[in-house]
Amino acid sequence: MPAFPEAAAVSTGDATLRANLRRATHTIRAKRAAAVAELDDWDQLRAAGAAVKDRTLRHLDRYLLQLEENVTRAGGTVHWAADADEANRIVTDLVRATGETEVVKVKSMATQETGLNAALEQAGIRPYETDLAELIVQLGDDLPSHILVPAIHRSRGEIRDIFRTRMADWGRPAPSGLTDRPSDLAEAARLHLREKFLRAKVAVSGANFMVAETGTLVVVESEGNGRMCLTLPETLISVVGIEKTVPTWQDLEIYLQLLPRSATAERMNPYTSMWTGTTDDDGPRSFHLVLLDNGRTDALADRTGRQVLRCIRCSACLNVCPVYERAGGHAYGSPYPGPIGAVLTPQLRGLASPLEESLPFASSLCGACYDVCPVAIDIPEILVHLRERVVQGGEVTTRGIRTVVKPAKKHLAERAMMHAAGWTLDHPRALRRAQRLAARTRRLHPRRLPGPGRAWSDTRELPPLPTEPFRDWWARTRGGTA
Repeated sequence: MPAFPEAAAVSTGDATLRANLRRATHTIRAKRAAAVAELDDWDQLRAAGAAVKDRTLRHLDRYLLQLEENVTRAGGTVHWAADADEANRIVTDLVRATGETEVVKVKSMATQETGLNAALEQAGIRPYETDLAELIVQLGDDLPSHILVPAIHRSRGEIRDIFRTRMADWGRPAPSGLTDRPSDLAEAARLHLREKFLRAKVAVSGANFMVAETGTLVVVESEGNGRMCLTLPETLISVVGIEKTVPTWQDLEIYLQLLPRSATAERMNPYTSMWTGTTDDDGPRSFHLVLLDNGRTDALADRTGRQVLRCIRCSACLNVCPVYERAGGHAYGSPYPGPIGAVLTPQLRGLASPLEESLPFASSLCGACYDVCPVAIDIPEILVHLRERVVQGGEVTTRGIRTVVKPAKKHLAERAMMHAAGWTLDHPRALRRAQRLAARTRRLHPRRLPGPGRAWSDTRELPPLPTEPFRDWWARTRGGTA
């Protein structure tokens, strides 16, 4: 994938994309604001959600072992996956063991992260996405561009055309005379998916939360497709990031208030499915839980960056981000776009490639993402922290592998400038001399910086310098020293 600036330069030139994103994000953010305003204790809920996550992360090893014990006791099987390849291999082997060649899938960020669909197809197993937006993305040979609404970049007309041309390739053609009315599109998807729900013997899901004290997994969704996948198949395989653990049912109650209002602006999500292991004559006969690390342990070791593991995937930060609204999700080159992707992806993948190195700079640092985050992740703080790591370079650990990351050449000048500025600010006499020199030579200052600085001054004007430094003005007008 190209670095964010190159990808964004292309996507920002797409007028249709920008119009679709603007309309959708503004609608979602307005509804969310109204839903949140209904609760007088929203700030207290937000603080409680952050506190529970932080406590869980501090003792994550203990809670994961408790979760494994309770899932196993309830009849499930727990698998540990250190990275994406291991997770995909575990899932593929489990499906093969059933003798089936197709699976139905609940919308899952973890399986997007690991690239599970491609791995299954390579193994001769066909995955069917059952979430409406994920179905649109899959039929269109596309990639998700939003956490909550993966097809947010598509218009109704584009979706109609995708259904007309591609549904037949996936088992059932679209109804003749299909229009772009939402009700018609939803009905076409329902007819397309119904036979797959009834036929499939294996389902793959993620989970929004895992309750350690009982081994219960929780999926919240709005369409009912999740309920179908979680109850009808004989085998259920859930791939879940280790950070989705919460200690108790009482803790879960906090997030079942925070998530619906922040994500879909609903007081309560329409479908909340919970399952604990297996039960005779009720739901799948075989349940497998794949606990995914894939860089999360390394993120946990970063005192500042570990905040990202609080994330409950509500996508509120995307809907208020001016950069995401203009660039779209594909520019981030990751299943996690927007502000949360700019801080999560570099920590999961490391900072060794141009894409991940560029993501912490894909922000104006306006702070809107922090204001709306239901678990108070200080995304601007993490962005600045990661920018420092990019510029400074050094030895980092990603997925257990230690790598020396050298700062790119374009950052060497920046490092030199920051060191010079730091030294000057630490020496008052040098600072006074630099200020006086700058004031006396102000007429010679260019309006645009030369060389590497030109990219900065191409988009902003250099501020005019005063005729004298503040220190000299104070001494002259007040008779003292500043």
